[in-house]
Amino acid sequence: MIAVIQRVRNSSVSIDGIVRGKCGHGLMILLGVSKDDVKLDAELLATKISKLRIFCDENGKMNLSVKDVDGEALIVSQFTLLANYKKGNRPDYFGAGSPDHANELYEYFVELMRKEVKHVGTGEFGADMQVSILNDGPVTIVMDSNILKS
Repeated sequence: MIAVIQRVRNSSVSIDGIVRGKCGHGLMILLGVSKDDVKLDAELLATKISKLRIFCDENGKMNLSVKDVDGEALIVSQFTLLANYKKGNRPDYFGAGSPDHANELYEYFVELMRKEVKHVGTGEFGADMQVSILNDGPVTIVMDSNILKS
C-alpha cells in the first residue's frame, strides 16, 4: 500500500463539480492499494500516518502530529500510485489491486483513520475526481507499507 501524504491548509475533492469530501488544516492522503496488500498494510500506514510529526510546534519545529494539532484528513483512492513505468512510455497498473480488493482496503484504512482523526473526508472510489490542494510548506511524504514491515 502506498500513501502520498501532504500537509495542507485545506483540500477538497469534487465529482461532476460537486464537492464530495474536504478537509481543513491537516493531511491530504492519496492511497494506492496493491494486489498483494492485506489489512495489516492499512493498519501499519494508519498508525504511522496518524502519529507522523510533520506539523510545527510553537518553536517552528516539525514536532506535532495531525492528532496533536486537532487536524483533519482527506483520503482519496489513487490506483495510479501502483504504476509500473519500467518499460515503454505508457505505464501499466497490473500491480494495483482489483477494484473489489482495493476498495475493501481503502474503506478499512478510512475507518482506521476515523478512529484517530477528528474529521476524515473521502472521495468516491473509482470515480473521476478533481482534487484541490493548498499545500502547507510544502510537506510531502511518500510512504510504502512494505517498508514499515521490514
